[in-house]
Amino acid sequence: MYETMVTLVGNAATAVEHRLTTTGSSAARFRLATSARRWDKERRCWVDGDTSFYTVRAWRSLADHVAASVSCGEPLVVHGRMRVRDRELPEEKGGQRRVSVEVEALAVGHDLSRGTSAFRRVSRTSTSPAPSLPSSPPHPEFSPSPTPSDAVSGNEPDWSSPPPAPPPEEGGIASA
Repeated sequence: MYETMVTLVGNAATAVEHRLTTTGSSAARFRLATSARRWDKERRCWVDGDTSFYTVRAWRSLADHVAASVSCGEPLVVHGRMRVRDRELPEEKGGQRRVSVEVEALAVGHDLSRGTSAFRRVSRTSTSPAPSLPSSPPHPEFSPSPTPSDAVSGNEPDWSSPPPAPPPEEGGIASA
């Protein structure tokens, strides 16, 4: 299979939205803004070019780590598979054609040329098998992606609703 792999350098333009799919897998998404910089000979300084925006999606443990590590405005490097989506809006929304570019992230990190970061390794404690996929057809609003199992089965999280409330914490500190 031929895939377009890209590496983007830019800033997180939105906060990370973190959800669970119906199969229990983690999914995260955020927008990344990238601007080309060039040297302006006349003004003798660096100037920003046009800004491009990309939707970045992450799955499973990468989604959890992105949600815990990335904040709006932070400089990032994103590497993954690029997908161009061409769709037409419904008549009630104007019926216009829209093109969007998404990146299914394989790796996301802070751009260390613009600051420092402290890495913390997360140990895996779960040894449970991966959840099985339901046999339902994909949701028509989302194009299926061949690699993440949730995208193939159409279990895209509902990004239009607010995230579920965290479970209530038990009061006090447990004693031994």
